[in-house]
Amino acid sequence: MKPNKKEKSMIQRITDCFRLAMPSAIKTSLWFLKITIPISLSVTLLYHFGVLNIISDLLSPAFGLIGLKGEAALVYISSAFLNVYSAIAVMTSLNFTIREMTIIAVMSLIAHNLIVETAVQKKTGSRAWHMIALRIITSVIAAIILNYLLPFQMSESSMGIHHIDNLTLKDVLVSWTISSIKLSIKIVVLITLLMILQKILLEFKITVLLSNVFSPALKVMGLPKTTTLMWIAANLLGLAYGSAVMIDEVESGRITKQDADLLNYHIAISHSNLEDLLLYAAIGISVWWLLLPRIILAIFAVWGRRMFLTSN
Repeated sequence: MKPNKKEKSMIQRITDCFRLAMPSAIKTSLWFLKITIPISLSVTLLYHFGVLNIISDLLSPAFGLIGLKGEAALVYISSAFLNVYSAIAVMTSLNFTIREMTIIAVMSLIAHNLIVETAVQKKTGSRAWHMIALRIITSVIAAIILNYLLPFQMSESSMGIHHIDNLTLKDVLVSWTISSIKLSIKIVVLITLLMILQKILLEFKITVLLSNVFSPALKVMGLPKTTTLMWIAANLLGLAYGSAVMIDEVESGRITKQDADLLNYHIAISHSNLEDLLLYAAIGISVWWLLLPRIILAIFAVWGRRMFLTSN
């Protein structure tokens, strides 16, 4: 049975969404991979040859001031250069208490994958050093606050799941190559699907509905209504995988760089609130302690930025 005119129109509109999404998806995927792959290899080699361990040793005394063992510095440095997966891998290999893990987890959720994610935020209108400074400073502030607020009874339980094996350089490179191929496929597929979804949301005016639903919450956070789609993408997918939507929103002119910059002050501190939180919850850390401090700090950061812009 042939589709009627209305169905043809619907099919054609969806087909157009696929066609329009592909150039942006390919462009963003290539840009993202050009940044991610070299950085991933560099950090892997730095970790293998002990450079990250030396940096963490230098930072260890500072971590003692916020109630953490020196080993916490290694977790923080790993997450800062890579992602929360690496932070969890290192964290669960050492004997941290749940209290310590909660503090470290919040720090890594704020300040992780800094090089790649800062590149995304720079491309969407923010200064790189602003974002790096904001994330590092707020991660330390969050740790200080949590060290004061978290009950010391949490220190009675600890976690130490596995041991980090000493691998040869060949093993490291083979493992990195396999994981990079898997990551590259994941990036291309996910970014392509996201771009198609974005085009469909725009074509059928679903973005208008989403803006109306989330606008009260965004208003409280000090964010413009135009940032709704970028805010959703960053919260559900993170800065890295959400970059396709975020960059396209800015480059298409649907959101100004000024508004995107304001949003960046929020999502720099609080993003990827689905997958990353579930990963930490899986090792016994309370989701609420991971979520609320970051949202509150993000709100303060945005309103502080607005006050600064108003006064200048």
